[in-house]
Amino acid sequence: MHDSSFSEAVREPRTGLFFRKGCGTSAPKGRLLLLHGVGSNEANLASLAAALPEELEVILVRGPLQVGPQGFAWYQVNFTSNGPSFNQEQAESSRQLLHQFIEALPKLPTVIAGFSQGGIMSASLGVTEPELVAGFAILSGRMLRELDPRIAAAERLKSVSAFIAHGHRDNVLPVVWAKEADDWLTRIGVTHETHFYDMAHEIVAEELVDFSKWLTNILPLSK
Repeated sequence: MHDSSFSEAVREPRTGLFFRKGCGTSAPKGRLLLLHGVGSNEANLASLAAALPEELEVILVRGPLQVGPQGFAWYQVNFTSNGPSFNQEQAESSRQLLHQFIEALPKLPTVIAGFSQGGIMSASLGVTEPELVAGFAILSGRMLRELDPRIAAAERLKSVSAFIAHGHRDNVLPVVWAKEADDWLTRIGVTHETHFYDMAHEIVAEELVDFSKWLTNILPLSK
């Protein structure tokens, strides 16, 4: 599946979120929601689809906050010397919108994944609403410590899996964030795999190969 096979952006009526849908088959066996990073938009991740399993329906979701002419975000963030400082109300509102968005879709085994802030939102949804998704992926992102009180009970988290990928040379979200997320998921009992790459704040081909393999194991796709 290639960039051009995605629909034009349409608005999901219940949440107001804009999204584009692409699928290489008429009978998808699983669904992948892809969330972009801050200042980007849903089209930014369209090119990843070509490297992913054919049996997937891929949905690119646009963040609700406009921060530039073609730039959107899930919440406002400032990078300070003490680490990222962000708008918690907006992050929580976006988490709830994603919850509603997934519930509004026809039933299909679903994974939510994202780059940078999109990965943060994917983890936020996955650890609080594990019944909604089979798995979540944090690509060069982190987990919000502020989520702690909302995290689902251990029994509920047994059904969800996670994938963490991060670059050793990431100067936007240093690699220590991935290590923290890895430790945190271990502590709360979420099955996951963590991969580190020789890359900056970006997505590389080797990572997509590993991500594709993980998706094939998590979703009922043909092996």
